[in-house]
Amino acid sequence: MKCTISDCPGEYEEKLIVHTVRHRGLLIVIDGVPAEVCSFCGDVLLKPDTVREIEALLNELPAPAGSVPLYEFAERTSSRR
Repeated sequence: MKCTISDCPGEYEEKLIVHTVRHRGLLIVIDGVPAEVCSFCGDVLLKPDTVREIEALLNELPAPAGSVPLYEFAERTSSRR
């Protein structure tokens, strides 16, 4: 399918992405989310079924598969001033 961004010559391709969302004050990172990604500009489309599954996952909040350090860029740049 042709990209929906105006004047973009790209086509959407199925890929697995890392999806990040803020939910109830938490930063949630979900790996392996199926999406349509533009080969040219990188625009991402999620199918309605995928969005519903993500919403259900967020409402259940199972134990995370792992954890990673989180760095906040704003703190780093403000300390340089």
